[in-house]
Amino acid sequence: MQDRISIALVGIGKIARDQHIPSIAEGSDFDLKAAVSRHGKVEGIENHTDFGAFLATRSGIRAVSLCTPPEVRFDMARKAIAAGHDVLMEKPPATTLGEAEALADLAREAGVTLFATWHSRFALGVAPAKAWLADKAIRSISIVWKEDVRRWHPGQAWIWEPGGFGVFDPGINALSILTEIVPGRILVEKASLSFPANRKQPIAADIAMRTLSDAPVSAVFDWRQEGPQTWDITVETDQGTLRLSKGGAELFFDGIENTAGPDREYAGIYERFAALIRARQSDVDFQPLRLVADAFLCAERLEVEAFED
Repeated sequence: MQDRISIALVGIGKIARDQHIPSIAEGSDFDLKAAVSRHGKVEGIENHTDFGAFLATRSGIRAVSLCTPPEVRFDMARKAIAAGHDVLMEKPPATTLGEAEALADLAREAGVTLFATWHSRFALGVAPAKAWLADKAIRSISIVWKEDVRRWHPGQAWIWEPGGFGVFDPGINALSILTEIVPGRILVEKASLSFPANRKQPIAADIAMRTLSDAPVSAVFDWRQEGPQTWDITVETDQGTLRLSKGGAELFFDGIENTAGPDREYAGIYERFAALIRARQSDVDFQPLRLVADAFLCAERLEVEAFED
């Protein structure tokens, strides 16, 4: 059995408590040694409130998992890389492509592992969907990603600020699956973004894209859906229809389900991170972030009614 890797968790919010802490505890690869957060604490380990002070005093911890909002992640990742730590970044990895690519360069120069995670790629249906599509001709793709922001991001004001991504915070999950299962680049053609009158980031988006083989790709993201939530990707091919539902957890071929098992998205992330560290490699695919940036670049801006949490 290989030695467990010491790790610190930075940013103790909802996603850290719901996903990262349980996945680290239940896995066999990491020992959670420290937490860094201005407001949250983790019982049973050492807790720090200042990231710089943590780096200066705890160089013996090998890996750092950054679960902070994206607008502060670049500076933290840069400092952690400079201190020799292997770094995992929650999605989205940075607020801009420039930041993301700079971090990849810094990690390569420093010889440390950098893992830009896309947790939805580890959903149960994604790998078999990719394998099934490998020899099919894609005719069209439809993405419908609608959820209730009040349920999933209660009181999180940062998501509405510059760098917060708005509806693209969940929407980028769909784009991460899209770019994983479809070979080649996806190109954005046009977009329409809906901004509440009192918010700086969009609450909804309609995006028209295409594959390199010119198959049309449509994506509809909306943060105003109440009741049942919708996270579906449907791919029409020359040999039938593939549908991923529930964010990739369920896979259907021509209406027949082909998946079964528990959610292992974040468990898969940490298994992948451990493998990268032991192989001294990085995984820094920024395609989903590029699609978001391209959508903003070519989008029509629409103002809609004010939104209150």
